[in-house]
Amino acid sequence: MCDWVGQAAWLLQPIVAGIRKHVFAAEKIHGDDTPVPVLSPGLGRTKTGRLWVYVRDDRPCCGTDPPAAVYFYTPDRGGVHPAAHLAGFSGFLQADAYAGFEALYDAARTMLGPITEVACYQR
Repeated sequence: MCDWVGQAAWLLQPIVAGIRKHVFAAEKIHGDDTPVPVLSPGLGRTKTGRLWVYVRDDRPCCGTDPPAAVYFYTPDRGGVHPAAHLAGFSGFLQADAYAGFEALYDAARTMLGPITEVACYQR
């Protein structure tokens, strides 16, 4: 069964790459991370990994491009992960106040262009 899953994942890579390209081509995206329990081999317990999601959806603003989401898994919540995910993105990023996003908003960012912080509203 593992071989089948691996083969399916390999065959789906062009679709995944297309979705990723579509999401990061947006002028504005939303980013967030969620803790997920992951089995820790040999320890008999779980550790906490992170599932990152970046979403584009302009329908509320009468946008015509289709909405989409791209996901990434990381074993921890280090700020290097969103920096790597968003290395080729410039535009508006709506995210929570997680400190790992701060370096992305730095005006001296030398990547593709600036990323403008759009704060999240929480009640």
